[in-house]
Formats: sequence, structure tokens, C-alpha cells
Amino acid sequence: MIKLGLIGQSIQKSSAPSLHTMLGEMHNVPVTYDLHEPEDKSPEAFARTMNRLREEGYKGCNVTFPYKQVAINQATVFNEAVKLVGSTNTLSFSGDRISAANTDYSGFIRGYKGRLGEEAAGKVLLIGAGGVGRAIAFALFDVGATEVMVFDLYEESAKSLAESINKAGFNASFVSKDTFDDVAMTADGLVNCTPVGHYKTPGNPLGLSLFGSQSWAFDAVYTPMDTEFLIAAHNQGMKIVSGFDLFLYQGLDAFKIFTGIDVDTSLVLARFKEKFGINSNLIG
Repeated sequence: MIKLGLIGQSIQKSSAPSLHTMLGEMHNVPVTYDLHEPEDKSPEAFARTMNRLREEGYKGCNVTFPYKQVAINQATVFNEAVKLVGSTNTLSFSGDRISAANTDYSGFIRGYKGRLGEEAAGKVLLIGAGGVGRAIAFALFDVGATEVMVFDLYEESAKSLAESINKAGFNASFVSKDTFDDVAMTADGLVNCTPVGHYKTPGNPLGLSLFGSQSWAFDAVYTPMDTEFLIAAHNQGMKIVSGFDLFLYQGLDAFKIFTGIDVDTSLVLARFKEKFGINSNLIG
């Protein structure tokens, strides 16, 4: 039995258990996948939860909000994406070894190319500079971004991410509240990496009047799958990369890390939609 799990806050409606157990069934590998919500958002609470999983024989775990950056402090081995991004969403355990990967990074690239092919991302407004925002920000340069313009309600977070991107040799700029609307209208792509739009924090991080001059949009939120952000972009004729795309591809990449199994994406998508009765205009 391969024991897997997810550590995060507000994860009760996560589809990760359904995906990973289904992948196990498809490949005749017995898999369990459990949700673990630490008692608070502190790094210490995360560490206690992760160590309990290791003691209980877990093969690994995924990590989500708000622990993606603090989780790297628990790892002993890091892949190149983690070194670049500075956060992790996938930890695998082997003895005293804790290996950190970032399948948000690789999953976004696969999801983007699956939707837009080789179309260059261009100038991108990135809203949200947290763990997933950092991963997407760096991944954007793998799909042809020329500049990532970073906005966050916590200005220091946005400035820090923009500085990190520039130090890595890419092109980024900080976006203030005063310039936000104008920057949105000049972007080629819009990216939401905030929790706004999640079932617990409904809404849209961007005013409806700001949609339409861009060519594409991505929302990291996937519960619900059809977020207000994506619906607004879709209604303006923009191409869509959905949070479900990220969820699917990062999950497949994580499953390969945990089990060594490389799965057929099209078969998984068809099985997942059929098994769970998914009916969405935006996930393909």
C-alpha cells in the first residue's frame, strides 16, 4: 500500500484524493490519499504534521496553501524547479531523505502548452505572489513570457518576487495599486494566483471592465472549476488555461514522483470526468 496525502488549509473539497486513488486503480497499485490540516498556519504546525506522516509510513505528500514556501525548510534534497522558485508542493520520503519538487511549475507548463500550444505568453499580469504564484511566475518564462508584472495586496511580497525573478536573469516588474488597472489593460495574459474565487473566498480579483484586451487567462483556483475570473475571460473571447489543468498535470507529475509511473493524460482526463460527473465548459 502506498500512503499519500495533502497538507494544507481549507482543503476539505480537494479533488486530489480522487485523482491519486483513481490513478492507483488504473495501474493496479493500491493507493490511499488523505487530507491533513494542521492546527494553525505556522511553520511549526506544518513540521509536526509532516513528521507524523513520515512516522506513519507515508511515501510522500503534496503541500498547498499556506505552506509551500515554509515546506522547503523541511527538505534535504531539492530539484531544479524548487531551487529556482523557492517553494515546493511535493515532498517524497525515503528514510531520512526528504525530497522536494515543484510540480506546480512543471504542471503549469504542460497545462499551458496543452491549451495554447507554442503561442508565446507575452507580457503577463500576475496577481498573487504566494507559493503557487512564485511557481507560475518562473514557469511563464518557459512558455514565452517577455515580462511578468507582479501584483499582490502585500506589496513587499510582490516586490520580493519581482526582485527574485530579475536576479534569476528574467524580466519582472512590481505593480502598485495605483497602476494596476493600466497594467492590466496592457497585458497579453492575466494570471490569478490568489485564493479569490475559491469556494471559501468567492469573487473576482479583477474588475470586469479590465477583461478583453488580453489574449489569454489562467486561474490557479479549481474549486469551483468555473471561477468568476475564468468565466469573465471566456465571455470576452480569451483563451483559457484553467485551474483544473494545473491540478491535473501537477497531480500526474507528483504521482510519477511518488510511484515511478508515467500515465497517459488523455485516458486519465476521460476517466476522471466520467467517474466524477464533471461538466464544465472550461476544462476541456
